[in-house]
Amino acid sequence: MVPTTRLWGLVALGIPIAALCGAAGNLTPLWVYNILLFAVAYGSYRLAPSTANLRIHRHFDSALSVRVPNRIVVEFENEGLEPISGLIRDEPPPRFVASRKEFAINLEPGELREFDYLLTPNERGGDFFRGTFLKQKCPLGLVEKIVRLRTEQPLRVYPNVLALREFDLLRQKGRLSQMGIRKSRIRGLGSEFESLREYAQGDDYRKIDWKATARRSKLVVRQYEQERNQAVVICLDIGRRMLSEVDGITKLDHALDSILLLAHAVVSSGDNVGLLVYADRVRRYIPPKKGRGQLATIIEAIHDLVAEPIESDPAGAYAYLSSRWKRRSLLIAFGDSEDRMQAHEMIGAMSPVKRRHITLFARVADPRMQELVHAPVQAMTDMYSRSAALMLLGERKDASATFEAAGIHSLEAEPQDLTAALVSFYFLVKERSLL
Repeated sequence: MVPTTRLWGLVALGIPIAALCGAAGNLTPLWVYNILLFAVAYGSYRLAPSTANLRIHRHFDSALSVRVPNRIVVEFENEGLEPISGLIRDEPPPRFVASRKEFAINLEPGELREFDYLLTPNERGGDFFRGTFLKQKCPLGLVEKIVRLRTEQPLRVYPNVLALREFDLLRQKGRLSQMGIRKSRIRGLGSEFESLREYAQGDDYRKIDWKATARRSKLVVRQYEQERNQAVVICLDIGRRMLSEVDGITKLDHALDSILLLAHAVVSSGDNVGLLVYADRVRRYIPPKKGRGQLATIIEAIHDLVAEPIESDPAGAYAYLSSRWKRRSLLIAFGDSEDRMQAHEMIGAMSPVKRRHITLFARVADPRMQELVHAPVQAMTDMYSRSAALMLLGERKDASATFEAAGIHSLEAEPQDLTAALVSFYFLVKERSLL
């Protein structure tokens, strides 16, 4: 039972009554007034409409996306015979950021209403809604009744699943460039026959279909498309090097967002995608397959991964992969190498796979380094910061050159550009029929 302003006003009215009773030496009227006021307030509380017939349903995506707003819809239905009014408060996990939690309701009998708000999780993994609370208005407006409605509900937070919808929409409209993804259809490349079309100036004469030309009495060429059923294997290090943060988010989390969209692009192109996760040992291995079911398997495998403060064993991981996957593939490795020495260690670890596969080593760049390099020097500490940033950037550039010299493609991009760069590289490999 929560007193309202109206009740406190009536309580305050008892002050002059108490003064008069004190002057008269008789406190009986004051006691009568207070007892009656309490009795009326309690009676108002007891007369509040029952919430037993108030139905609440919460709707949201089965896979919430981390660090982006997710729409939550809460539906209220009054199946009772009395109107229910008050303030509803939905309780998501305390670490999540909600755009709104409280809603004023006034439900007539049989009325159905719904409210929505945006919920931004800041961590991946499992959690649950704590329930819903109703601060119900009681007759006479003297008190309010707090009712806890048992709407506890589990939820699971994944990498940015919402980006997959944006990718599909832009791909259907041919506007992937809006996500920074470069995809071009290069005429003459690919080896799978797609269709016949009329010859156009500049077409390769070797593509002319002479039988179709004879039937139609005009030059007709064969048009090819990129092959399907190729394989992409994603290798992810979850050791201590992926614990470092960029913009307050671990490099592992940035990598997972990119992996999710990359795997989706591979599946959407009709290719096979697999996953290898390792630290001091191989933690998860999903052999390459195609289809939406494979994408769901990968999403489930990565949604609760955390970087661990242990030294990774990439040599053991790539030896494990080499013994289990022989088919030529595009192998994309996520990790971090800060200098030439660490690059040489990774190159040695990848030696079992780099001869057979097209390999790419992907790293997350820290935009703060560029900010420090270009920041104005106003004090001695600024000069030291710039020098340190230049040194670190130089060492990472040397590491990239070391990978390239060893025949391993190197890609380092800031978080907002990493996904587009990876998907563009995958499309480039397909367009050039390198697999």
